[in-house]
Amino acid sequence: MPAYPADRPNDPDTSALVDRIPGWGVDLDTANRPSVPRELPVEPAPGVHWTVPDDQPERWPRERSNEHAFLPPVFGTSTPPRGLSGAIRKFAYRYSEGRAAHWLILLYADRVASVEAHLTSFASARPDNPITETGIASEFSHNGWSSRRGSARVDTNHTWIDPLIVGGPWVITGALAGVAIRRLFGVARRSRR
Repeated sequence: MPAYPADRPNDPDTSALVDRIPGWGVDLDTANRPSVPRELPVEPAPGVHWTVPDDQPERWPRERSNEHAFLPPVFGTSTPPRGLSGAIRKFAYRYSEGRAAHWLILLYADRVASVEAHLTSFASARPDNPITETGIASEFSHNGWSSRRGSARVDTNHTWIDPLIVGGPWVITGALAGVAIRRLFGVARRSRR
């Protein structure tokens, strides 16, 4: 059976839920539903030759929610899971989408993916530029500071910390690399003596 048929033949009988869960089915009556005039009719739009789109081919095992039996007919393929961040994303789907653990693990996977992207940029011909990524150049070329001074813009609250958040990890990484290089040269000098 396809995932999302227009006539919804697999809708469960929810009459027991109405008695058990307060508020269940409150919008079943179309008179109580404010979006009814904008809702699309159940019949397919003109020119549609299918009731459910053909399933998109799955080129690699996709992450899938444990709350759904199958993938939707069409899903995104722009960023396939790869590396450590991909393994963390797959691990997140062991948890229900209703649990905070699922979403927190996915947020952590995003942070890991950004670190992976920075590391792979060093191997490319055009590595990331931490100076331009902080946006500091636009402060001088596009009236950055003067556009915020004396205005009621909300982003002025965090302006002071933005360079620290973006540039801070680069400074810390550079300092750690400097310490590591000093130690290596120190060990090399001691071994020569």
